Amino acid sequence: MAKRDFYEILGVSTSASPEEIKKAYRKIAIKYHPDKNPDNPKSEEKFKEAAEAYEIIGNPEKKQRYDQFGHAGINGGGGGFGHHMSMDDIFAQFGDVFGGHNPFESFFGGGRSGASWRMKGSDLRIKLSLSLEEIATGTDKKIKVKRKVAARGVTFKSCTTCHGTGQVRKVVNTMLGQMVSTNTCPHCNGSSQIIDYRPPGVSPEGLETLEEVITLKIPAGVTDNMQLSMTGKGNESPGGGTPGDLLILIEEMEHPSLKRDGNNIVHDLYVNFIDVALGASIEVPTIDGAVKIKLDPGTQSGKILRLRGKGIKDLNGYDKGDQLVHVNVWTPKQLTKEEVQLLSGLRNSPNFKPNPGKNDKGFFEKIREFF
Repeated sequence: MAKRDFYEILGVSTSASPEEIKKAYRKIAIKYHPDKNPDNPKSEEKFKEAAEAYEIIGNPEKKQRYDQFGHAGINGGGGGFGHHMSMDDIFAQFGDVFGGHNPFESFFGGGRSGASWRMKGSDLRIKLSLSLEEIATGTDKKIKVKRKVAARGVTFKSCTTCHGTGQVRKVVNTMLGQMVSTNTCPHCNGSSQIIDYRPPGVSPEGLETLEEVITLKIPAGVTDNMQLSMTGKGNESPGGGTPGDLLILIEEMEHPSLKRDGNNIVHDLYVNFIDVALGASIEVPTIDGAVKIKLDPGTQSGKILRLRGKGIKDLNGYDKGDQLVHVNVWTPKQLTKEEVQLLSGLRNSPNFKPNPGKNDKGFFEKIREFF
C-alpha cells in the first residue's frame, strides 16, 4: 500500500511555514489522541500517522529531502520513523509542540501528564496450596498479603532532570539528519516525579508496607504449577503509577486415596477374594464424599468401574471428568492353619481354575478403553 503524502496527512501546502505545520499537527494530535478516543485503533493509527508526517516535514533538513525526493529520500524509502514509534516515544519526542513538557495534561485531565501513568509497581508472588476437593469445584480463599502502598503525607514535585516527562532525550547528528532517542530518566526512574517530603519511616520511594486481606476466587479445574494473576494487587508504584499484579502459583496437595489424571479422578480399590467372588456393596471415597458401589459376583481383578461426573470440572468449559475405580484383589500374605485347610480343599475345584473368555480383557486393552 502506497504511503500517503505527508502534506496531505497534516492538511497543509508545501509552502506552509513551520508554525503552520506545527499548528496543523497539534490540531490533528488533539483530535485523535488515544485518551480522547479510547479503544479506537483507527484513531491511534491516525495519531501515529500524523506524528510520522510531522517528524519529517516539521524538520527543515528532512523536509528539504522529502520535497526533493519524496518518500524515497527519507530513510532509504521507508518513510519517517514516527509511524513505527510507540505511543510513549511520540509523547516524549513531540511534547514541545504543545508548549511544555507535559503536553497532554491540560487537554485530558492529566491522563498522560508525564510518565507516572506508564510506571508499574512490582509484582507479588505467592504459593497457594489447594486440596483436590477445592480444585474440583473451585473455591474462595482469603489470604493476608504484605503490599507496598503509597504512604500518607508524602508530597511530590516534578522531576527537574526530565521536567516531568519521565524520559530524557538524546540528539545525535547523522548523515540523514538529527536522530532523537529517548531513555528512562535516571533521576526519577521514569516516574516523572521526585519526592518533595516524606514522613519518618517511609521508604525513599514514598511507600510503606501494609498487610491486606485479599479474597482469591479460584476457578475449578486449575492444575499444579499453574499461575493465576490478580491485576492491581501487587505493590503500588512510586508517584501514583499502575500497581503491580499478584501472581498466584497453584500447588496441588496430595490426596490420601485419590489421584488426579487430567479431569478424571482415579481410585485404587482393594477388595478380598470373597467380595469379588460373591459380589458385595463397597464404599469408596470421592471428591463429593463417600459413595457405595456394587461389585457383581465374579468381578475380575483389574476391572475399572466408571463413576460418571465424579471428576473435576473443566477449567475452560462446563464438562466434568469421571472417577475411575480400579479393582484390585488383595491376596493375604499369611494364612492360619484353618484358612490353609479351607482353601486347599478348593484348590482343585474346576470352578477355581482360570478360564478367561473373549470378554475378559487384558491390562492394555483396559487402558486403551478408559484412557
